[in-house]
Amino acid sequence: MAQKCLWRGVLIVALCVVLATPARAQQNSLNNIGRNIVIGIVAVAAAVVVITVVIVRETRKKRSITGCVNSGENGMSVTDEKDKRIYMLSGNTSGIKPGDRVTLQGKNVKPNGANKPLAWEVDKETKDFGACRL
Repeated sequence: MAQKCLWRGVLIVALCVVLATPARAQQNSLNNIGRNIVIGIVAVAAAVVVITVVIVRETRKKRSITGCVNSGENGMSVTDEKDKRIYMLSGNTSGIKPGDRVTLQGKNVKPNGANKPLAWEVDKETKDFGACRL
């Protein structure tokens, strides 16, 4: 949701910069046309820089999940508190204990098949809140 708002804001700023021209009578001279072309090129370049910075920042952001860890026949899983989805844990799960509420840093792994559960590849456990409360 926040990413949609961010993209809308970037689009609004870019359009304002590109479309902002003083309201005055213009003559069809080469100076005005050349100046308008330069302003347009600078505005597009600024928009490209802003979009690139936002994309790089979003892709490097650390992802985390907080929830209760459960033990099952296929290994451990965590139920995310935000979206209530269940993720099977993989990766560095050595310090994680079933029954604890934890925050895990890592990435979401897409399932390969239609019936496969969602998975979370753990990089590290960032916080242990203790036992889960029911």
